[in-house]
Amino acid sequence: MLSRDCVNANVLNLPQYRVLKVDESEHDYHVYTEIAVERTPCPQCRSGKVHRWGAREIRFKDLPMHGKRVGMYVRARRLRCDDCGKTFQERLPALSEKRLMTERLASWVGKQSLKRPFTSIADEVGVDEGTIRNIFRDYVNELEAQFEVATPTWLGIDEIHILKPRCVVANIESETIVNILADRNKKTVAGYLHVLPQRERVKYVAMDMWTPYRDAVRAVLPQATVVVDKSHVVRMANVAMEQVRQGLRASLPPKQRRGLMHDRFILLKRSHDLTAQERFLLDNWSSLHPTLGEAYRLKEGFFGIYDAQNKAAAEMHYRAWESSIPQVVRSAFAPILTVWNNWHPEILSYFDHPITNAYTESLNNLIRVMNRLGRGYSFEVLRAKILFTEGPQKRESARPKFERRNHRREPFLAMRTISSLSYGDPTWDDDTERNLGVDIPTLAAMIEDDRFSAGPNR
Repeated sequence: MLSRDCVNANVLNLPQYRVLKVDESEHDYHVYTEIAVERTPCPQCRSGKVHRWGAREIRFKDLPMHGKRVGMYVRARRLRCDDCGKTFQERLPALSEKRLMTERLASWVGKQSLKRPFTSIADEVGVDEGTIRNIFRDYVNELEAQFEVATPTWLGIDEIHILKPRCVVANIESETIVNILADRNKKTVAGYLHVLPQRERVKYVAMDMWTPYRDAVRAVLPQATVVVDKSHVVRMANVAMEQVRQGLRASLPPKQRRGLMHDRFILLKRSHDLTAQERFLLDNWSSLHPTLGEAYRLKEGFFGIYDAQNKAAAEMHYRAWESSIPQVVRSAFAPILTVWNNWHPEILSYFDHPITNAYTESLNNLIRVMNRLGRGYSFEVLRAKILFTEGPQKRESARPKFERRNHRREPFLAMRTISSLSYGDPTWDDDTERNLGVDIPTLAAMIEDDRFSAGPNR
């Protein structure tokens, strides 16, 4: 171990401390210091008349330097007040006694914890992983307190799977993630919606057929129109198609069973997307097994409901479709009938307000990739990385850009007096930005380009 006299060089760049000596080893710097500022006044009577009453050495960790860990040894003096007799330890500026590290190191660790594995940071700094995890949680709590996203007019409520189903709130217009909730219970969702700033701004809410979502919206956002997402409805027709195929496959000889398994994607494909070869195979299976052809016809017919031009036409199309279901496949399509009856107004609302948050479905694929890269993130870590990592946040100016007036459309504008023009709200700040949330396409690109953090932060 090398020892150097650094009395005249503050290698730590902390003016509050005077460096006395630096010991250097292969992996570490050991920096011995004393406080360079004036003595702390008495915390009880605020008297400046104090004298030394002992000392103890405390070791703090600081930012790594030259690829080595840094231990900072501070000789903390105990003082005694001459006026009131109270003894106390002098204040240690720029240090966090809770973490036994400098405040700047704690801040750096918090930022790094969103980008790197906890174990990697712990090894670089020279602390245990539990300390990194605690700093991460404190840092996320600070970000959470500052986190404010503009309330959207078109709100999307869906679910993603992180160990179990979680509720994801999205801004449909901007294609951003607004928040990710710990679960999808009515109490959790309603509690979140209740604290939304200016929640009266929400006009439409797209969701799947999860009753707690609808109940929460009705309770907290009575002015909003609930729209059942088209993608969740038509998906049920594919599920019914698969149920019929699997039921038939079980009764087939091995060769036909393998063939039907190979051709299952043809049965899930839309009729207008089939190639000539695929159509030939579909006709062949339908002639061999009419039940399969009937299920495909019903699946396509249900998809066709969403080709209707308005709500009334869609209702008529559905009634005709429902009456055409033969008894042999009715059990497979029964869940669709139940959902239509239970969610009839919300399903038909789509034809007045054709909004969807189907793009949030890509989140589940992204999360699977992130879990593979990170070998199993906890919900808290994954949520923080998605919401708070720098880069994918989408922002816009609260005031639109100034546009040149088209005088041909307003020929009399020049004749209007300045006094007749409205100056708007004088308190509006042109530089104000609104946080719209996490941009899903940007997040996807970061993951695909390996620019998103990965590691076993569990």
